[in-house]
Amino acid sequence: MSNPQQLRYSKEHEWLSPAEDGVATVGITEHAANALGDVVFAQLPEVGDTVTAGETCGELESTKSVSDLYSPVSGEITESNQAVVDDPSLVNSAPFEGGWLFKVRVAEEPKDLLSADEYTAFSGN
Repeated sequence: MSNPQQLRYSKEHEWLSPAEDGVATVGITEHAANALGDVVFAQLPEVGDTVTAGETCGELESTKSVSDLYSPVSGEITESNQAVVDDPSLVNSAPFEGGWLFKVRVAEEPKDLLSADEYTAFSGN
């Protein structure tokens, strides 16, 4: 498993893309997707919602368990991935591509996000 180098990672296993025009994309890591098992339901934040770094903003349900979704940054939701709501298995099959979860206009990026190498060491993958 390889964590893309350009992304930043939270200790709650979410990833954050570099911001483009102040908007970043958020998803869960392949490590988290594998640990969850087959994702069968996704409740994502809605456009216009405000999220706070480290706080719950949604939920992923799998055949194994239900897991809270945490935002790695604070900001306003600009888009939720409707394709994941319609087909939650995208979280498992393409966690870094089509399985992204939401886009957020970043108000503040926490200083404790990890590089790909730091996340790999943290997660053991």
